Amino acid sequence: MANTPSAKKRARQNKTNRDNNIALKNRMRTSIKRVLKAASEGNSEEASNEYKKAQPLIDSLARKGVIHPNKAANQKSKLVKKIQAIA
Repeated sequence: MANTPSAKKRARQNKTNRDNNIALKNRMRTSIKRVLKAASEGNSEEASNEYKKAQPLIDSLARKGVIHPNKAANQKSKLVKKIQAIA
């Protein structure tokens, strides 16, 4: 466990940042699931609208370093392929 005041503060900051990152990842996964659900139902218009909401969120997480940039690119590519398959 941390002994110095600065180490204790860093531990608190790490916990807060971890909780925030987990929440952001959950939002991303939910938005991805919404796109995939709309695509599986064959609703291309709804899937496109959900993708337009998910894409900036995925890019934002990649910029912040919460997810790897390649993962962001792979996720977006997967979603676009699903949408194009039903269109």
